[in-house]
Amino acid sequence: MNLIVAVDKNWAIGYKNDLLVSIPDDMKFFRETTTGKVVIMGKNTLESFPNSKPLKNRVNIVIALEKDYKVDGATVVYSIEEALEEAKKYNTEDVFVIGGGSIYKQMLPYCDTAYVTYVNYEYAADTFIPNLDEMPDEWEMVEESEENTYFDLEYYFRTYKRK
Repeated sequence: MNLIVAVDKNWAIGYKNDLLVSIPDDMKFFRETTTGKVVIMGKNTLESFPNSKPLKNRVNIVIALEKDYKVDGATVVYSIEEALEEAKKYNTEDVFVIGGGSIYKQMLPYCDTAYVTYVNYEYAADTFIPNLDEMPDEWEMVEESEENTYFDLEYYFRTYKRK
């Protein structure tokens, strides 16, 4: 299973249920990497999308706490365990955890690869994920792109693998 996320210098991912920054090349990378694949997300992440609609051209698995929560075009499950069971129906290389913070933290132990867009900037944020650079016994960065820029922002595409 994979994780895909954009983080700032403090491994922050969001503020008030929104992304910290929208970088076109990062959005393109996300789209190209996850299209035709399975995405697992929490209900708040789904509701942050335009019109709270599932992502097109993907199998959407949404984890919700409310047992009566339903979404057209998505499979709704009610626990991490149910999400893992649902994901077993697919090749693990084709499954991507896409947020939010709580879902990333709970699903991290089940992920083998993390695709991280690292933005070299510190944002005001209220949602964070574990810093993989501070987990050298578990994770190692195996690839990092050249420096990219979007206006004055520097960012890197990084790939981490579980040891």
